[in-house]
Amino acid sequence: MTKPDFPAGLSDIADQYDTIFCDVWGVIHNGRRAYDAACDALMKFREGGGTVVLITNAPVPKAQVISYFEPMGVPDEAFDDCVSSGDATRDELSRRKDEKFWRMGVDAGWERDAFLYKGLDLKFVPPEEAETLLCIGLEDQVNDDPEDYRDRLKRGAERGLPMICANPDIKVRVGDQLVWCAGALARIYEDEGGKVIYPGKPHEAIYRLAAERAEAVRGKPPETVLCIGDSPATDMRGAIMHGHDGLYVGTGLAEHGADFEGELIALLDEYETTARWAMPALRW
Repeated sequence: MTKPDFPAGLSDIADQYDTIFCDVWGVIHNGRRAYDAACDALMKFREGGGTVVLITNAPVPKAQVISYFEPMGVPDEAFDDCVSSGDATRDELSRRKDEKFWRMGVDAGWERDAFLYKGLDLKFVPPEEAETLLCIGLEDQVNDDPEDYRDRLKRGAERGLPMICANPDIKVRVGDQLVWCAGALARIYEDEGGKVIYPGKPHEAIYRLAAERAEAVRGKPPETVLCIGDSPATDMRGAIMHGHDGLYVGTGLAEHGADFEGELIALLDEYETTARWAMPALRW
């Protein structure tokens, strides 16, 4: 497997790309505060004529993703547009308006989940009446374990219900803590024989939307795209699947020590993927 190269900063490779698709959580912020050096790198790329589209597996539309930026210190100048797994999921849900949905969501209530399907007029029913399972996340991200859901998920899989996974991430960093995401439940669902539809990374729908947003900014399709992210499973694999170079940064899911290069190579081997470039943290 090809090993990554390790540039000192984005400035070393920026002239090879006209567009960046950049992950959000774990790259430009940690769910609590911005990574200033990362935001500065994206601003400098844009100042040089490049286009930056943020691409995140957050299960909410882009308006909600962006609304969190100002309190954390992420500047508007760091990006041109944003596309989320929530956006791609809404596209999928809009094609299924006549179906009956079993909704599995975040933190027991539906306050945050509602952004995902607001205005779509979906019909939510008890699990035994459902035709499709909409999985947004664990009911309690902090205290629940995905295995707590296996029996419920097994019953859905046995009935042949397709699952729409609104966030393919297994975990995401929030401050100093890693919390479970919908992808962990989707993995169990597939393990039990269920079919899962993934609108987010590393799958096609979200990359198609990102390319459309980049073209709208540039006035022409992107030609050379660099995908930046902290996840081998979604960001780096997604880059390869869609014919782009990947830049792995070590500020998100994995906790790296002094031997960043050795640890990263082992991590990429574990996920059977690779990255064109790698940095301990995104910087210019």
